[in-house]
Amino acid sequence: MKNEIQKNEIIDPVTKTGKVHLTQKESYNALLSGNREWVNARLKDDPEYFKKLSKGQSPEVLWIGCSDSRVPANEVTNTKPGEVFVHRNIANVCAHSDMNMLSVLDYAVNVLKVKHIIVAGHYNCGGVAAALSNKQFGLIDNWLRHIKDVYRLHSHELDRITDQEHKINRLVELNVVEQAYNLCKTTIIQNAWKERDDLEVHGWVVDINTGLVKDLKVTNNDSQNLGYVYELEMEAVAAH
Repeated sequence: MKNEIQKNEIIDPVTKTGKVHLTQKESYNALLSGNREWVNARLKDDPEYFKKLSKGQSPEVLWIGCSDSRVPANEVTNTKPGEVFVHRNIANVCAHSDMNMLSVLDYAVNVLKVKHIIVAGHYNCGGVAAALSNKQFGLIDNWLRHIKDVYRLHSHELDRITDQEHKINRLVELNVVEQAYNLCKTTIIQNAWKERDDLEVHGWVVDINTGLVKDLKVTNNDSQNLGYVYELEMEAVAAH
């Protein structure tokens, strides 16, 4: 029958189409095979491709995005390897206590001298949806607290939204705005702004249904809009 799925296929939950089911060994070997195909394709276009790539990177963009497998930075922006420096975590959180994110930020800003930092969320984000619930998920609950704090700041708006999907997607947007704001509050960004005028922080949301990016229009390139308690003076720390 035409609609019958063969025994070696499963239904992909996203595309609703048949997807070949591989064994664990086969799925692993497929990754290695995919790598060889990618290498061959690049070399076919440019025999010197990897020699050029190995000489270093000079990206102008730092992408801080969600770990969701459907929103890879280079694919979304149609950029090549070497053009986007990437940090990803669940729900694109920028926490002042996250040494991983801060280390990436410091290297991107002070060594790579990127010009654009993009906090990129996406609609229908599972992390944001989980943060809106009262369920316990385990260790990740501590991480989701950062998003719950965003909800608390904007509960007056979110509590008026009755459609759950709309509420989740609005929190996705507000989370991006707050995380971009968190970046601007770091000494890394503020000190860079005192030394250069070509660094901007942006907030985006990717619509997985269309692939298009929504620019939330929260671009910032100085510390004047942060509030006086966040605007830090650049002074040397006194020795003790």
